[in-house]
Amino acid sequence: MNVNLGDILIMKKPHPCGNREFEVLRIGADFKIRCTKCSREVMVPRAKIEKNIKKIKENENV
Repeated sequence: MNVNLGDILIMKKPHPCGNREFEVLRIGADFKIRCTKCSREVMVPRAKIEKNIKKIKENENV
């Protein structure tokens, strides 16, 4: 799966605030993502992220 910094991930399950879109802040064994609605940041293992991604909106600025 090709995920880059700044991409917006649309997940299968929503965040508790109701939003499904997350911005990628860090990539490695864990991903650091930020909810685009409430700005909460979380670290999630790569395997869990890749399993739950529905769609990727690529960042046009990079």
